[in-house]
Amino acid sequence: MHDLVIKNGTLVTPQGTVCADLGIVDEKIAAVGNNLSGKREIDASGKLVFSGVIDAHTHMALPVAGTRSSDDFFTGTRAGACGGVTTIVDFTVGSAETTIPEDIESRQQVAKDAVIDYALHGEVVGWKPGQESEFRDAVSLGVKTFKFYTAYGSSGRRSDSGVLYHAFRAIAELGATALVHCEDDDLIASLVDQLTDKERGEMMSLARTRPPECEGAAIEQVAYYANVTGARAHIVHVSSALGLAAVVRAKARGVMLTAETCPQYLLLTKDMYKRKDAQLFSASPALRARSDQAALWSGLREGTLDLVATDHCPFTVDQKTWKGSFLDLPYGLPGVETLLPLLYSEGVVKEHLEVTDLPLLLSEGPARVNGLYPRKGSLAIGADADIVIFDPDAEWTIHAEDLHMNTDFSPYEGMEIQGAVDTTISRGRIVYTNGEFQGEKGAGRFIACE
Repeated sequence: MHDLVIKNGTLVTPQGTVCADLGIVDEKIAAVGNNLSGKREIDASGKLVFSGVIDAHTHMALPVAGTRSSDDFFTGTRAGACGGVTTIVDFTVGSAETTIPEDIESRQQVAKDAVIDYALHGEVVGWKPGQESEFRDAVSLGVKTFKFYTAYGSSGRRSDSGVLYHAFRAIAELGATALVHCEDDDLIASLVDQLTDKERGEMMSLARTRPPECEGAAIEQVAYYANVTGARAHIVHVSSALGLAAVVRAKARGVMLTAETCPQYLLLTKDMYKRKDAQLFSASPALRARSDQAALWSGLREGTLDLVATDHCPFTVDQKTWKGSFLDLPYGLPGVETLLPLLYSEGVVKEHLEVTDLPLLLSEGPARVNGLYPRKGSLAIGADADIVIFDPDAEWTIHAEDLHMNTDFSPYEGMEIQGAVDTTISRGRIVYTNGEFQGEKGAGRFIACE
């Protein structure tokens, strides 16, 4: 007898769809078949059954620009659970005064209230050649992905060429992965220096000073160092056709490179910077043109882009109060709760994607890139029972007040959506169903990457 059985649903995997029952015992998927019975049963007739979504790029309780992202690990993972997310991969908060292992341990304390499982990327800040043991010690703590920036030199987060080269060599020896935020810091600084006072007071200058060229150039640099060191690299939040083209070239050369994009780059454009509330759309990379959106959808269809994540970094309207310049704003947008519905409604319904692309882009892909597969990201027997039951026919409209993220703003406000999360199951526990959150504070676990 199974503890829980999901009956009569359409199971969706990258390999196809099948109408079957799913049996759960304890925290694991125990059976896939027909006429299964359980102590508790859920009828999923007419609904899609996905592996739980893994949002591999979130920033909960992140100190930035004199404030802190408005979701902590409780509110952010609660919102994720309501949107079908069963695992997040967040980041340590690095500094030149602490080591990566120290940052991991402190971040785990901050994350103790998570309601779903989480893993961590190690943020690399102030690292110098000779500190290679930090990576080895971090791996022993269950962290195998390390975040670098080619931008943000003014805040001390930029990794120069020497750091990239030596750190990538160490990471390659460990079989770990370098995640990189790719924007050319020198180009950005040069473009900012050329702004007039009037232009500094215009939100469109965010896009002018962080153009697609700065993304493409930085990806080329990172791909070069990944190639010569033999390191695996993952490019976060690819936002432009030029950035995508650099990824295509690197993969064609055999560089061990993966890449992600985000819903904001698929669905929003820099025209948002013409709005009266333009400051609410501050993000880095900046929002792009419609032609970039088309390229990114193609990149997802063709497999050039390996996953979609949110870069969830929410702020309230008050936190993004306009202070006279785009340079004084915190950058980031909310999205963890709307990831799956947006990708289904805007991707599958509008025929940019096949329904079988979703488990690859939102579950298996992020699980593989981050060392969580096959424990996570699969509906196979033996995998964690992280499952989403999704109603493909539900229709609703996005309003920030109806969502669970700790912000009073959604960049997708007023967007009409087809498809909604019906039930979210985290390691066999129902954490969201019938429009109600049913999870428990602190029930999430840290998942070591392998």
